[in-house]
Amino acid sequence: MTMEAAGLVEQRRDGVEHAKKVGYAHKIIKRKNRCKRRSVQRYAPKVPSVLQELFLSCRDVFKGPGTVPSPFDVQKLCRILDNMKPEDVGLSSKLLQFFSATDRTPIVTSTTIHKCKNFSLCLFFLPPTAVIPLHNHPEMTVFSKLLLGTMHIKSYDWVDPIDLNFSPPSGQSKLAKLVSDSDFTAPCDTSVLYPTTGGNIHEFTAITTCAVLDVLGPPYSKDDGRDCSHYKELSLSSSTLPNGETNSERKEDGDEILRWLEEIEMPENSQMDEIEYLGPQIVEY
Repeated sequence: MTMEAAGLVEQRRDGVEHAKKVGYAHKIIKRKNRCKRRSVQRYAPKVPSVLQELFLSCRDVFKGPGTVPSPFDVQKLCRILDNMKPEDVGLSSKLLQFFSATDRTPIVTSTTIHKCKNFSLCLFFLPPTAVIPLHNHPEMTVFSKLLLGTMHIKSYDWVDPIDLNFSPPSGQSKLAKLVSDSDFTAPCDTSVLYPTTGGNIHEFTAITTCAVLDVLGPPYSKDDGRDCSHYKELSLSSSTLPNGETNSERKEDGDEILRWLEEIEMPENSQMDEIEYLGPQIVEY
């Protein structure tokens, strides 16, 4: 082998060794980059789910019985609820098909996501024509988010009959003014009712299969005097209205629509099936 040939071989050998070294270094760099990515993924803070965010916000907003959330806190919860979707609470098309079955009596099904002393998160599933009868929410602030379907909502607030010179038809009757009597279709804004305003006494009637998420603060508690009462509507006759007015005349004049609401025993159609909540879980810490 000539000196020139030997030199070329040596250069090639050096080049191979250099290539190996470069390649090895490249592999090390790639491996380090992969490790870096894994460490970033492992230790980066996890973004909470919308349901988790709702839970944490409710824990801050609801201060216990006898309190009402501030307007700022109401807006805070409404912003979260307005953006919630059915999948945020684990609703699937298969599950909704089950609740939409027409071969059985339209019964409302409920499930509790979370309940504590200050608030509760509940889901209600209503097949078409199912009804949650007229009922109240004593000393409670309630956020209702229609996640799916079209629903008719009728709601009332109490008014003082003495101010209107009315006399109740029975001892179990109270005068109430109509707040809402409309259809709502998802997606729509969250509705809010307060202890004395916003439609504290309301009724839901499903037009299509519906799913409703309710946030109640504080929740029902018979021991604490927050038991649920049910009512039936009594029309106002002309003899009970001042100056012989009829209820339709008051509506045409833009005045409040009034009804007597008589407290009744729990209606048969108010019975609900309860199921275990199997959707995304809340982490308490």
